[in-house]
Amino acid sequence: MKRRKFILDSIKTSAIISTFGVASCNNISKPRKPEKIISSKSNQDIFKLSLAQWSIHKQIKNETISPYDFASIARKWEFEGLEYVSDLYGISKSKNPNKELEKFIKISNEEAKKNNLQNLLIMIDDEGDLSAKSKKTRDKAISNHYKWIHAASAMGCHSIRINLFGSNDPLTWQENSKESLKTLCEYAAPYKINILVENHGRLSSNASLLIEVITDVDLPNCGTLPDFGNFCLSRDYGRIDSDCTESYDKYKGIDELLPKAFAVSAKSYDFNKDGHETSIDYERMLQMVKDSGYKGFIGVEYEGDRLSEKEGSIATKNLILKSIKNLI
Repeated sequence: MKRRKFILDSIKTSAIISTFGVASCNNISKPRKPEKIISSKSNQDIFKLSLAQWSIHKQIKNETISPYDFASIARKWEFEGLEYVSDLYGISKSKNPNKELEKFIKISNEEAKKNNLQNLLIMIDDEGDLSAKSKKTRDKAISNHYKWIHAASAMGCHSIRINLFGSNDPLTWQENSKESLKTLCEYAAPYKINILVENHGRLSSNASLLIEVITDVDLPNCGTLPDFGNFCLSRDYGRIDSDCTESYDKYKGIDELLPKAFAVSAKSYDFNKDGHETSIDYERMLQMVKDSGYKGFIGVEYEGDRLSEKEGSIATKNLILKSIKNLI
């Protein structure tokens, strides 16, 4: 990025922070009473729970709710932290993205404070391909991510989550990913923001390749966001469905990604009559998280279709809390 643009961005960030401040960043059948919320107070010594905004993305996209209802919904469902999704605010596609970004920071900080919740991270989507073959494309994507580093800093978040898609050639993908990651991490360091990579489809879901990238970058603010469910290698975003023809072993993948984790996403799709996730062994996953020494938040991210977003999110939260009781 040119020096003049870097200075302007830095000034803009300082102004944003000064103006808005920082907030305290299988047998498928319906589960029994999924909307009954289990209290998590007795389990706070193990993990705190956050809500990933993607869990309510359908309601936001069909305009049943505003994205700015996020904090109040998370409070009603008794979560303690917030994980935002950039694409749900339409900022980059708006006529005045700087004004919309300022609005996002201001209102999100106000809502988090009002609901006594902690801003944790922003998941960044649709801001360009950081692992693309073209350096021009990668540089544009890097530049597009800078504003979200500024926003995360102004909101008191600890991280942003980025995607690494790009080439299907492992060596090319790794080199391009390392170049972009290093640039973003170095830019984010003065703002005290971590850059996290999620297993999110294609080569980014190949945990052994991804952890090599993170290790080679070797910067203290470069880490992972392991997701319980995103291990499809044959398509973007790693959903578990009939379109996925090749998958990485989810338990092996989580185990490989946890040593560099700054956040953890408890993905869920559906539940059986006993309230267990039909495709993911939550006790096994959470035992690995505990054994790794991870002490941060566990983010609930319901992505199913059969239950409502409220039912699925609460069923996921309840399953985590029940599973914690059985950990050794």
